[in-house]
Amino acid sequence: MLTELIGQRKAYLGMSDRRGKMSFNNKSRRAPVRVGGFFRAALCGGSALVLSGCMIGPNYKQPSLWSPKGYDARHDNGVAQPGQAVASRVVSDAPDPSWWDAFHDTELSSLERRVATQNLDVRVSTARLAESRAQLLIEGANRYPSLNATGSYSRQQYSSKEVQYGLSRVAGKLSGVQGAQLLEGQAGNIVVPQLNMWSDQIDATYEVDLWGRVARQYEAAKANLDASDEARRSVLIAQEADLARDYMTLRGQQEQLRILQDNAKTQGDTVRVSEERFRGGLVTDLDVTSARAQLDSTQAQIVQYEQQIAQQMNAISLLLGEPPGGLDSELKFDPGIPVVPPRVPVGVPSELAHRRPDIRQAEAQLHAAVAQVGQAQADFYPKVTINAGMGFQSLSFRDLGFWNARAWNVGPSISLPIFQGGQLRGTLQLRKFEEKEAAVNYQQTVLGAWRDVDNALIAYRDEQAHRDALQAGVEQQGRALSLAQEQYRHGLVTYLNVLNAQSQLLSAQMNLASSTQTIANDLVQLYNALGGGWETVYPATTEVSAR
Repeated sequence: MLTELIGQRKAYLGMSDRRGKMSFNNKSRRAPVRVGGFFRAALCGGSALVLSGCMIGPNYKQPSLWSPKGYDARHDNGVAQPGQAVASRVVSDAPDPSWWDAFHDTELSSLERRVATQNLDVRVSTARLAESRAQLLIEGANRYPSLNATGSYSRQQYSSKEVQYGLSRVAGKLSGVQGAQLLEGQAGNIVVPQLNMWSDQIDATYEVDLWGRVARQYEAAKANLDASDEARRSVLIAQEADLARDYMTLRGQQEQLRILQDNAKTQGDTVRVSEERFRGGLVTDLDVTSARAQLDSTQAQIVQYEQQIAQQMNAISLLLGEPPGGLDSELKFDPGIPVVPPRVPVGVPSELAHRRPDIRQAEAQLHAAVAQVGQAQADFYPKVTINAGMGFQSLSFRDLGFWNARAWNVGPSISLPIFQGGQLRGTLQLRKFEEKEAAVNYQQTVLGAWRDVDNALIAYRDEQAHRDALQAGVEQQGRALSLAQEQYRHGLVTYLNVLNAQSQLLSAQMNLASSTQTIANDLVQLYNALGGGWETVYPATTEVSAR
């Protein structure tokens, strides 16, 4: 097949010579040729060969969208299960890209809007995207001719012995001819002078993409650029989610610290009352010691939470590219744990693939792998390159600008791979396996995305029922403490009953605050699983390809 193709190219070139439109035969230099004809010949030759080319290899086809069967019915749009009282429910409305505004926390919204410009991981991914754009420029340059201008000067000394030897041989051949003896006698006295060589030239090289090798290479680079763009979006939404989770954790810790401080005040009052009753002989030293021990335990917890809060503030500062303590003055004000909205828009299942950047990135990587298979297949076919040059050459600088000092060349070159030691075949097999790997990776990414959404919906729904039970428990523990205190004042129970009731109430309050924080974190995780939060910062309509 290759021999036949090359034969067709030769026949085409010969036909062009006969028509007089262009010539790649060196004998055509005998005829007068104008410079305009030279450029027209190169352009016509390249255009004709391009039009006769074809694309080798598979063409990429976008995977069809997939979602689990009966997904909506399974979750019933987030409606609570029987016996559960869920205050916040998911609905199929389109989600807000600025999902953090749903918490109605001005500080959280302010922090989230700074992530895209201040987060160091996002800035690194932006630099990687710029690298991919530069790589696309490099690959795209192969689609166009390359032009190079050269100028040179050299001073040369040729060997006199070579000239003398040549003249002696010529004189010997001309024996008997008039002047031959004179030429032979003077040959040994010839001295070749030093020569100056001046040259300037413009060279052009263009690979005729007959089999689509260059086009596939550019297609793969464009797909890799799209993958880098999606990777930046993935980093952005991951950092937005991390910031929101750290913020919810901080507010939860501050809420728990407030609970501990309130209990410490109450326990301090209890210690003072116990000491007064001990001095009056109404209670034993055991009551005073037990009250102090409980207060000391609470104060120890306060120190631990103050340390955790400081570390959490530093974590948020790092996410925004700030030094440790850089946001302390901004975060020390405690507005409480953000309240989740009553309705949470999550969109419809078919939109998940469009919102999740990791799915879009996996698809772009699959596209690049398919294009690289075509590039590897095209390497088995001949590579046709058109070379052309136009310039001036002279032994004198003064003559360099004269028209008769011009020199030019134009013609094609064909490179046909014959034996590469299995390199081409191995490369093709490698690219095909990479394509299969990319296809499996895409499938795995889609399944993982649905797993993330499913887990987040379940956690968000069930944690609300958990919090309702904890809320009821706090109310009951509060009543139990009031009853224990009343009975202790009347001498019906010992002080250990009061201490036990206080300890259980504190534990219930801490668990309730932790559950409230968990609900907020679960909602953040749900929005992260849905893949939103990048649309307003890095919209998909932005053209990222290099021109």
